[in-house]
Amino acid sequence: MIKAFFRLIRWPNLLIIILTQCLMRYALLAPLLQHMPGEWQGTPVVVPGLHLAMSDFHFFLLVFATVMLTAAGYVINDYFDTRTDRINRPERMVVERTITRRQALVIHVVLNLLGVGAGVYLSYAVGFPFLAVIFVLVAGLLWFYSTTYKRQFLIGNLLVAFLTALVPFTVTLFEIPLLNRQFSTQMIVYHATWRPLVLWSAGVSLFAFLLTLIREIIKDMEDYEGDLSFGRRSMPVVAGLDATRYTVVGLVLVTVGLLVWVVLSQLRDLLTMIYAGVFLILPLLWLAWRIWRARSPEEYHRCSNLTKGIMLAGLLYLLLAWYLFSTLLA
Repeated sequence: MIKAFFRLIRWPNLLIIILTQCLMRYALLAPLLQHMPGEWQGTPVVVPGLHLAMSDFHFFLLVFATVMLTAAGYVINDYFDTRTDRINRPERMVVERTITRRQALVIHVVLNLLGVGAGVYLSYAVGFPFLAVIFVLVAGLLWFYSTTYKRQFLIGNLLVAFLTALVPFTVTLFEIPLLNRQFSTQMIVYHATWRPLVLWSAGVSLFAFLLTLIREIIKDMEDYEGDLSFGRRSMPVVAGLDATRYTVVGLVLVTVGLLVWVVLSQLRDLLTMIYAGVFLILPLLWLAWRIWRARSPEEYHRCSNLTKGIMLAGLLYLLLAWYLFSTLLA
């Protein structure tokens, strides 16, 4: 039962979420704050005294809420997917095999209550209660994704990509109001803004959005037979596998183009060029080739796993960013 529960909530994916938010906070935001560019009497300087404003306990609550809501989303998704899973992935089914539908629904409710409760408490504790809307909205969107949106053309794919992009950006979304409250005087005196934090966070989130969208469409290609049998309006069912293949390859090439632009025009350091080329751009081009040639569910599944590996490589770039900020800019 315990093993089935952890399979149901996709514990490896939850670990990735924890890693993502920790790297955003400690490997990206913290060193960025220590090297925030400003200006003093016409001379470029580093704004002194800046540091993370959210306490470690409040950050723990943010991660906890995110993980609980994500786990709840996985559970309710499996709850409503039992019919198609019998065709698409019978060997990976948990609901109805080890965990009953009633038990799955109870688990979903408990996880949602924990996630929304922690998020609402956090929002009030840091003095920005309006941020509680995020957690309520995410819980609702995950429910409607499982019941309605995932059966509609592209809406479900875009929603999952958006929620995935929200995972890293939420860290910045909670940090900046606290930073503004604590360090507004320094930022005014040194003519500085939080723009570097927002741009870096937006870049990470955009990468997560594009890779998740690509992977979700590939998973729809893998699940084509089951979705067709039950009348789901996924992209492969509506547009056909060939048109979907062209779309995925196009999205991959757009992602490659954006990465090349960011590396050559914005970052321009040798270590980033090497990392991006070896671990992101070349694997993405290989993914495009594999998708172009794929014709079976097994091949699509391997492409999906490759996409997941590229997403992890993109996340681990934050460790290199921490090194660049902490060492080369020191």
